Amino acid sequence: MAARSIATASISFGLVTVPVRIYPATRASAGLSFHLLHEKDHSRLKQQYVCEKDGEVVARSEMVKGYEFAKGRYVTFTDEELKALDQKATNGIEIAEFVPAGSVDPVYFERSYYLGPDKNGAKAFSLLVRAMHETGLLAVAKYAARGKDYLVLLRPADERLEMIQLYNEDEVRSPSEVPVETRASTQAEVKLATRLIESIASQEFDPGKYGDEVRRRIQELIEAKVQGKDITAPAPRKRKAEVVDLMAALQASLARKGKPAATAVRARRVEAAPLRRAAGRKK
Repeated sequence: MAARSIATASISFGLVTVPVRIYPATRASAGLSFHLLHEKDHSRLKQQYVCEKDGEVVARSEMVKGYEFAKGRYVTFTDEELKALDQKATNGIEIAEFVPAGSVDPVYFERSYYLGPDKNGAKAFSLLVRAMHETGLLAVAKYAARGKDYLVLLRPADERLEMIQLYNEDEVRSPSEVPVETRASTQAEVKLATRLIESIASQEFDPGKYGDEVRRRIQELIEAKVQGKDITAPAPRKRKAEVVDLMAALQASLARKGKPAATAVRARRVEAAPLRRAAGRKK
């Protein structure tokens, strides 16, 4: 079934304007959602807002938005005041620059859409797509919609364009904020790890090889419950923490690539270093 567009826009770069249609790149219906019910009669529950000071249920008509500028102190805004600050929707995707394909870190990717040509825009659209394929460059652009100003990235996808909504710089954490303890590796360990990586490497990513196993199990459970089957959930298994000899684990992993799982060499479990030293002193 052909995708349905959710909006129209115009790509502009220089004096060239390309009318386009925007299509969702993902299916929201692919996920599973649950409703909150009253256990005794399975009636749907309604959400209520309760004042933390007096416990009173507050109607939406009595709510205002506030910004806490100091502990317990707020400045309030009306919907009209906030709406006046919204970015005016121009339906324009204004290209600011073109950048190399590998220069944008995927950590900035937030949401994806597809773009196709709108009426009378096929020639200009095809020209832009071909030129981007030829140069290997991606377009960084600004897009105003729904009262917000978005930073987006355009890249060719076959004969179409993909528009990726990007996070702004201040929304992305620096990797340096993540603590890490660097440990030295021997050349033998690096060589084995490299061989293991190469043994399971593919020429390209094929998403069809991977499915959502949790979603599949939930769907099976839903179907069983719909059919009235009595389901007893299995108790979760507890896994014991193990210390694995790194070299043995790498060798076992490589051996498993060429042998059935039942006969594969298993990684040798070893005790923690302090225990090994203690055992050595007892001998």
